[in-house]
Amino acid sequence: MSPPLPPSDHASIRPARHLTVVIADDHDVVRLGLRALLDTAEGVKVIGEARNGHEAIQLIEAVQPDVVVMDISMTGMDGLSATRELARRQVATRVLALTMHEEDTYLVPLLEAGAMGYVVKSAASSLLLDAVRTVASGRRFVRPEAAEVLAEAFARRAAVDEARQRFEALSERERAVFLLLARGHGSTMIGDHLHISAKTVDTYRRRINDKLHLNDRADYVKLALSLKLLDAGESCPSD
Repeated sequence: MSPPLPPSDHASIRPARHLTVVIADDHDVVRLGLRALLDTAEGVKVIGEARNGHEAIQLIEAVQPDVVVMDISMTGMDGLSATRELARRQVATRVLALTMHEEDTYLVPLLEAGAMGYVVKSAASSLLLDAVRTVASGRRFVRPEAAEVLAEAFARRAAVDEARQRFEALSERERAVFLLLARGHGSTMIGDHLHISAKTVDTYRRRINDKLHLNDRADYVKLALSLKLLDAGESCPSD
């Protein structure tokens, strides 16, 4: 005879936990539409709404949702600023940015601010639910077409970081000579400014060229601009 089945223990059966979401957007109609999309999805529950970045931060800290769908262009504190503040406070809620801009160039600042991904408003009806579930799982959500833009942007950032490290390894005098050369000054004027000879300036120039892999003044200007050491209109003709 088969052994009896174990008694059912209804107390041990718990309902599956909902994925919780807060919506932050300054347009009532948009929030209503987003809520309708998410509330009808299985396993997803909208637990709050905010109209600006300040409200979003307060609400998120109070209810601790899994995901916040954050409009980037809200009035008052915008979504980008709110995302940065949430990252600074090390809030566990994951940010899915909502934007009107389809250009992939907007993606890098969003991810650098702390967002896990973004959805263009015009595509929200088809992508939002998948995006929310993706970022809730700890993965990034970006359009496949944006992957190349993202890779190129981070490659450029890595190159700038490497160049900054090399620049910061220069001596104080070498950095001073570099900046004056980038501004277009010649050896004689730099020597007068730093109270050294023009020949000594040329020696520094050769050292800088070797350490930073530079060849000409255009390289100096390009590097100074990339490191934000020089404004676009600051360079002047060589004396």
